[in-house]
Amino acid sequence: MHHKIFENEEIKNIYTALGVSLGTEEDERALNMTKLRYHKIVIMCDADVDGSHIETLILTFFFRHMKELIENGYVYIATPPLYLVKKGSRQVYAWNDDERDRLIEQFKGASGSDAGIGVQRYKGLGEMNAEQLWDTTLNPENRTLRQVTIENAAACDHVFSMLMGDEVPPRRAFIEENAKYANIDI
Repeated sequence: MHHKIFENEEIKNIYTALGVSLGTEEDERALNMTKLRYHKIVIMCDADVDGSHIETLILTFFFRHMKELIENGYVYIATPPLYLVKKGSRQVYAWNDDERDRLIEQFKGASGSDAGIGVQRYKGLGEMNAEQLWDTTLNPENRTLRQVTIENAAACDHVFSMLMGDEVPPRRAFIEENAKYANIDI
């Protein structure tokens, strides 16, 4: 199975873009990072449940086939907002349902009225305009990047095996139920 993944054109493109290859003098299956082009590899997915699922797939790939990048601290996850809460000219981003609800309560104020409060849910990164995406997720001064680490390789291997097994519906249900509790610093 290990070799089949490398027949995929997108996987080949990832290796090429990063400048890494398989095989060193010591170990032909080891990741050769002598020509690594980047020391900060950022995974950026939608802020919703589907984005969490895709993040899990990408992290599984890196864990299984490019673990050295994680071990060297080169892999990060960008954290885009899920909501934009507006009232008048005031706009504040929220990264989860609890933040959205707190902002709505703040905007209601003493009146308790939600008149004029608007909530935009971003179903995907493509729903943000370029300025919003820059301000919230790309700008180094404002963005939140979470570095992916491996503290317990055996536990990680077990979790990835469970999450990436052959049965998709239980995995998806698990991710949907637990995505908001996840701390992705693996």
